[in-house]
Order: sequence, then C-alpha cells, then structure tokens
Amino acid sequence: MLQPILSFWSQHAPVLSVLLPAFTAAWLLLLGDHEGMSAQGGGHATARLRWRRRLALTSTALSLLMAAGLVWRAAGGELLVYELGEWPAPFGIVLVVDRLAALMVLLTTLIALPVLGYACAGWDTRGRHFHAIFQFQLMGLCGAFLTGDLFNLFVFFEVLLIASYVLLLHGQGRERLRMGVHYVVLNLAASGLFLIGLAMIYATTGSLNMADVAQKVASLQGEGLPLVQAAALILLVVFGLKAALVPVYFWLPGTYAAASAPVAALFAIMTKVGVYSIIRMHWVIVGVDAGDASFTAQPWLLPLALLTSVLGVLGALAAHTMGRLVAYLTVSSVGTILAGVGLFTPETLSASLYYTLHSTVVIAGLFLFIELVATQRGAAGDRLQPAAAVREPVLLGVMMLFGAASAAGLPPLPGFLGKLMLLGSSSGLPAQAWVWSVVLLVGFLTIIGLARAGVVVFWHVQPEENAHDAGRSPRMLGAAVSLMVVTVLMAVWASPIKRYTDAAAQQLVDKASYAEAILGRRGGVHVPTTLPYDGSRGPFVRPAAAAPPPAKVQETE
Repeated sequence: MLQPILSFWSQHAPVLSVLLPAFTAAWLLLLGDHEGMSAQGGGHATARLRWRRRLALTSTALSLLMAAGLVWRAAGGELLVYELGEWPAPFGIVLVVDRLAALMVLLTTLIALPVLGYACAGWDTRGRHFHAIFQFQLMGLCGAFLTGDLFNLFVFFEVLLIASYVLLLHGQGRERLRMGVHYVVLNLAASGLFLIGLAMIYATTGSLNMADVAQKVASLQGEGLPLVQAAALILLVVFGLKAALVPVYFWLPGTYAAASAPVAALFAIMTKVGVYSIIRMHWVIVGVDAGDASFTAQPWLLPLALLTSVLGVLGALAAHTMGRLVAYLTVSSVGTILAGVGLFTPETLSASLYYTLHSTVVIAGLFLFIELVATQRGAAGDRLQPAAAVREPVLLGVMMLFGAASAAGLPPLPGFLGKLMLLGSSSGLPAQAWVWSVVLLVGFLTIIGLARAGVVVFWHVQPEENAHDAGRSPRMLGAAVSLMVVTVLMAVWASPIKRYTDAAAQQLVDKASYAEAILGRRGGVHVPTTLPYDGSRGPFVRPAAAAPPPAKVQETE
C-alpha cells in the first residue's frame, strides 16, 4: 500500500504542497467553528475543537515531510516541472521545484508546525476559523515559492496576504485593528503596482513565464529595454515593501508587535517571500546574462540593504517593548540577507540563503519567547520596564541568552556562521569595506539592544509583586524550545547546508538548464561553475569556457 502512495507523491509532489493546505482549510471550514458549536453543548464544542487541532497539526506535519522530500530530490540537481492541465509552458501554468524553491517550502513548514502547536495551547480559541486561515496562509506561501509564472506569483501573493489580514486581527484589540488598516492599505497599493509592473513586462515580452521572460529580456533592444528595466524597478519597490526594505519598511515594526505571538512568528517567513521574489526577478530575469538589462537593480539594492540593516538595529535600540525590539531585528536581518543578494555573486547569495534559514527560525522563536515572558510579568507585559519576576527565570533566561546570542551572531551559533560566510564571500569585492563595517556594527548593536532587554526583564524586578503563572504551558514552552533546537542543528549541520546553498546559488545562474527544464529547449548562454569578478560591467564575467552539463529534469503532469 505504501508503494502506490509514494508513486503518487513522486508524480504530483509540487502541486500536492499547495493542494494539501488548501483542502485542509476547506475541510476545517466544513467542520465549523467552536463558537458556532458552543450552543450544542460544551462537550461537543470541545470535541470539535480537538478534531480541528488534530487535523491541522497532521496536515502541517505531512506538509513538512513532503517539503523534506522535495529538498531531498532537489539536492541532486533534479528540476521538477509540473504542468497544470497538461498545458506546456509558456502558455500553461507550471510549478517548478529547484533547490531554492524546495528550501523555502521546507523553511515555511518547519516554522509552521511548532507555531501551530503553540497556537493550539489556547490562541486558536480567541477568534474564529484560526486553523482554516492558517492553512490558507500556508497554501499562499508554498504556492509563491513554487510557481514558475509571474502572474501566479501575484495570485499566491494575494492568497497569503488575504489570509494574513485575518490572522493579524486574530484575538481582536484596538491596536491590532489600527495596524491592520495600515497593513491592508499598503499591501493593496503594492498589489496595484505589482499589476502595473506585470503589464509592462507582458507588453514588452508577450509572456509572464519566468523562464520565457528571462530569455526574451536577454535579447531586448531599443524601446522595449527601458520599459522592462522600469518594470523591474517597480517590482523591486513591490517586493521591497513585502520584504521590509528601506524606505518602505515602516509598516512592519508596529504590525508585527501588534500581532499575536503565533501570528507574528509565522509572519517571520512573510518577509522572506519578498526576498525570494527579489532573487527570482533580479537574478533569474534581469540578473546575469540578461543582455543590456543585466543587473538593473545593482546600483540600488546593496545601498538600500545596508541602510535597512542599520536602521533596523537602531530601531531595536530605541524600542520600548520586546515585541517592537524583535520586529526591528526582523527588519535588520532582511537588510543583512539582501546585502548578500545585492553583491550579485553566487558565493554571497549562498551565504545569504544560509543566513535566511537562521534568521527566520530565530526570529520566530523570539516572538514566541517574548509572549512567554510577557504573560508572567503581569500588567507590564512586554514593556521594557521593571515588573514582577518571572516564574521560570532559569529556563526563560537561558532561552533569552541563546536567542540573543544567535540573533547577534556570536560563535558558534548559526548566526555567527552565516555572517562569517557573508564576510568571507564579500572579500575582494569593491563594496567589502561597507559590508564588513555594517555587518560587524549591526552585530555589536544587536548585542547591546538584547542585553538591555535582558537586564530589564530579569534583573530589574519588583520584589513586592507576585509572579504570574500564565504562559507556563508545556506545549507553548515546547514550541519555543523546538525552534531554538533547530538553530542548534543548523550549526551542527552547517557544512551540508552550506553545500546545498552553494548548489542552489549556482543553479540560479544556470539559466540555460532552467529554460530547458521548463520550456523544453535550451536558450541563453551557459554560465560557468566558477564566476570570477572583475567589476568592469557587473559582478559576472563570462570567460570562454565549456558549458556545464544540463541539469536533470523530470516533468510531471
């Protein structure tokens, strides 16, 4: 019986990662909501809630297993192309699993499972249809990472954003409503710009399939060239807003600080959708080997990324609540990631991908951690002011110390390894001095900001106040600790993870194999495995070298 299941998954793996959360969400909606069931009796309502939790957790765990399977298959260089309705690209919709897409889907489900377990300790009862909306959010995230079409990237963006609007308001509250309005308005404006950018690309190339657009952009001349470059910069603004890149980052600190803890932890992956989209657009389409459109964003991306990192950590230093502190650290981490992307070499991109894994996991863990602390401090909550001593100072203090050390990049944790990889890969590049200065300064200021928060929370206590027992649920503690354990495993397995991210970066610049897998024909110029830098025209130089062998391709329908 197991063999037919594995065969079915092997054939339909890409689309199942999208359909499983979608069907789970629909099933959860059919089960009804616990508030609606309460009139039939408390026991019946509790049973329904228990079944919804089991269904949601089982589906998310299965999604995690499937994502691990995608990474295992992608690790060998296999490109999985799934043609929906058996319509071939560029006219049909395709889902594409390469190393980067598989890695991001795995990261999404790796965050989602402990976060959902945390929410099942009680947060899911503070609003209606939490589990269904959570699954729709996963559907949008996985779809955005797997699609090979720019318009469907827009569609999945809207799916995940609509779900995030509801999740942001989960638990209600005046501050959540106020920040929710800002969040919705800004993202609606970004969606309008997204469509404008797509219209400009379609008007110029006649296609929105990423592989097809990349080929056509490489041969553009005359009037079409500036139109595509303008569209790429418009999409940089759109994706920059999603990723919280300066100057459109201002929405994130207040929004994430206002959200409930499990929602804020899940939102840690939301900024990475923007980062992922920037990589797809400005590496695959207008990056290396894009003709006169190559490296359109190069003059802008690196300076904005470094500025984002600095302003983020300054915001963390000025924060008066732990929620805003961690939210500003999210902004700062995005700047560090995009600095590696903006250097436009495979080595720096690989370092950024490793740092992306670390920063997403540790930020999600910190959002869960601060609520555990805040609920034990009484009326002070997460405000950085003297309050009651927490009930579990040793456990929470160790978690605080571990999270702070990892976020700041202290050895031997993965934050240190990621920053070390970025510093090493930027050596010899023209921007080395700026990158080193900003990364080291931000790490130092992060230590100061988190040390200040730790001193206030654990040392400046009011002895006359009694500690509160809230937030001592083993399930909640287990979820937060599990994310910290993942960061330890990332340090232990740093070498194989780094080999994977190296291969993922090289695969992104091999546009010819990508085009062959999706379009069924070779196109463009092969990029050699080793890409030296000379700074004359851009980060890449194409020496006369033999083309690399094509990637293994498996088409599924």
